[in-house]
Amino acid sequence: MKIRNTGYTSPYAAVSPAAPGEVKESRRATDAKAAAAASGQPVDQADIHGLTETELTPKVRAALTELMAEVHRLRTELEQAKRRVEHLEQLADQDGLIPVLNRRAFVRELSRIMAFNERYGAASAVIFFDVNGLKAINDTHGHAAGDAALTHVAQVLSAHVRGSDVVGRLGGDEFGVILVQSPPHEANAKAAMLAEAIKARPVPWEGYSLAVGASFGVHTLVAGQQAQEALDAADQAMYQNKRADS
Repeated sequence: MKIRNTGYTSPYAAVSPAAPGEVKESRRATDAKAAAAASGQPVDQADIHGLTETELTPKVRAALTELMAEVHRLRTELEQAKRRVEHLEQLADQDGLIPVLNRRAFVRELSRIMAFNERYGAASAVIFFDVNGLKAINDTHGHAAGDAALTHVAQVLSAHVRGSDVVGRLGGDEFGVILVQSPPHEANAKAAMLAEAIKARPVPWEGYSLAVGASFGVHTLVAGQQAQEALDAADQAMYQNKRADS
């Protein structure tokens, strides 16, 4: 009778006995884990790396202690470097005089919000402010008084917008505000309120009350438009309003 090959393979055929070295290494790792568990103290597996208690000679222990101390030092330095980078990034985005965004960071945020609006169909606006009366303050009371007036304007703007909105100094006596998810009628009303808030609070300076005002222009962000184009449109709207008021 002819017996065909059925393709059956014994389940024991694929199992080969472990080499003596492998068994020894496995027992070492098991012993190390058992010792750590018995002590009740957390032990980093990297500290022992499968070494038995008898193999942890004073020299090995000293070397491992030194290595772990070096790892800890490097980790600490890395965390300090990360915090330093974050601090420098914040300084790079902040205006040199006033604690608001500088022009570069403001335009970047404007680009980001415009992309969000285009993707989700949201409505947002940008306001361009020009501070009135700053030249007279500088000429009469000095540039330190002018700096105080600019700081006053930034503080008023920051205090009267939402956390999601963005305030920045665009240069000189010009400021920008991004109103996130604000339709045109709400943006125009908000801009008028901000201008009134600036005017309603004179700047105290060495016994004087310095009057400060601001002209503004509002531009609703348009899909496909560049950030600088939107900012220029708000700037043009501000000049039109300023000429109409004069």
